[in-house]
Amino acid sequence: MEQLQNVFASADLRRKIIAGLAAAGMFAAILAMTNLASSPSLTLLYTGLESSQAGEVVKSLEQRGVQYEVRGGSIFVESAQRDALRMTLASEGLPANNTKGYELLDSLNGFGTTSQMFDAAYWRAKEGELARTIAASPLIASARVHIANSSRNPFQKNAEPTASVSVTSVDGSLPSQHAKALRYLIASAVAGLSAENVSVIDDKGGLIGATDENTSAEAGQDKAQMLRARVQNLLEARVGYGNAVVEVSVDTVTETESIRETRIDPESRIAISTDTEERSGNSTDSSGGDVTVASNLPDGAAAGAGDGNTSQNTETRERVNYEVSETFREVLRTPGAIKRMSVAVLVNGSEVANDAGEAVFEPRAEAELADLKELVASAVGFNEARGDIITIKSLQFQPVDTLGTEATSSFMSGMNIDAMSLIQMAVLALVSLVLGLFVLRPILTKSSSAELPPPALALPSAGDSTQALTGEIDDGSLPATSAMALNNGSGLPAAASGEDPVERLRTLIGERQDETVEILRNWLENKEESA
Repeated sequence: MEQLQNVFASADLRRKIIAGLAAAGMFAAILAMTNLASSPSLTLLYTGLESSQAGEVVKSLEQRGVQYEVRGGSIFVESAQRDALRMTLASEGLPANNTKGYELLDSLNGFGTTSQMFDAAYWRAKEGELARTIAASPLIASARVHIANSSRNPFQKNAEPTASVSVTSVDGSLPSQHAKALRYLIASAVAGLSAENVSVIDDKGGLIGATDENTSAEAGQDKAQMLRARVQNLLEARVGYGNAVVEVSVDTVTETESIRETRIDPESRIAISTDTEERSGNSTDSSGGDVTVASNLPDGAAAGAGDGNTSQNTETRERVNYEVSETFREVLRTPGAIKRMSVAVLVNGSEVANDAGEAVFEPRAEAELADLKELVASAVGFNEARGDIITIKSLQFQPVDTLGTEATSSFMSGMNIDAMSLIQMAVLALVSLVLGLFVLRPILTKSSSAELPPPALALPSAGDSTQALTGEIDDGSLPATSAMALNNGSGLPAAASGEDPVERLRTLIGERQDETVEILRNWLENKEESA
């Protein structure tokens, strides 16, 4: 330690500044590594929460004494406590949905609330309840509902309410069937609202499940998807999962057709009324003669007096009314009916060993393919008269690389180690090592080699004036030509050439002041230790 102090004291100002900065850098790096090693590994708990929701979660964490960190709009906690905290917070209803429903009506009183205020609060509560129900779906992260009800307007006749729903899906896409279900949900909850007057909009601004979704194209796609899933399940039960690929194409009727037909059957008649009319009449014709007294007498008296003709007429008329059988028939054909269907099935074969023991591909037998084709035809409702086609082939599948890595357990997986923390610690350790090896060590080495003299002073020889001083007293064991003599018992040798030893000593002290001071310091320390 004293040697380091001496070295630092003997160094110049520039080296002192460099050494101080390097020492401070090493100290900071070691302190940062200690902080990283002692701090727990944090992982994401929740992100994308509203300010009120995040505040409730943070308040609950503070009450539990859980260490957390807020970075922007995300909350991080210790990795070991993340899952337990999520379950605990979920049991408390956190993060809570701030959308209010019918509880808005609890704050209304009968004294200061007008009918308009109550209606506004009622529709707000209705929208909140519907938004809660929609957000409860696992496919939807958040939802907003807006209802336009114009039933209170007395100047507008036949006004139908409308509604719009804005949803934010979890995976970024919401199926059209789900949007259709949402429309019927809103329509069923609002009186007088039809599903056609409800619009569903996703977070990307797109209209999902528009009113024209029942067109022939979409109807054909829905049928094709249903038939494909049916055939896929049927084939995988025989060939195994992933060994069959099914594609179904359905051509549907795109036009609307209305047929009205009236048929009259003359052979089929029914008498609905009968009118019969009968007429009868008598007439007598007498022949003429001379006028006599007898002709003027009454008939009885004059009977037989002359000849006459008598006639009787009878007429019968019948009128029958018949109702002819008549049939009225009206047929309305809407788009979506299957006009033609084609099914393509690709089945993987099997690998067998040949004579050399190598695995080779072998397609499935034709008899098996025929059986599979018959099953497919029954599953999709094959109609040859309609022009349906079924194609089934057995070909070799190309292996597909598995995306991602297999989930395996290891020693490192059981340890909660943050990779970023390890990288930071490694960088700080490298900085400390570089400062120690390439900054402090060269400074100390140069200072010690340049500033520290040998522990003793030796007189130079007669031929070498640059020989270092050793400080040792010659005992006369050297040859006479190179022996040193003591002068006045001072311990300093005299030169062999007869030079004054005092002057010689003064010259050496003047030339090598630092070495002389160091020698005197060593002598004083030796005397203190011996004492």
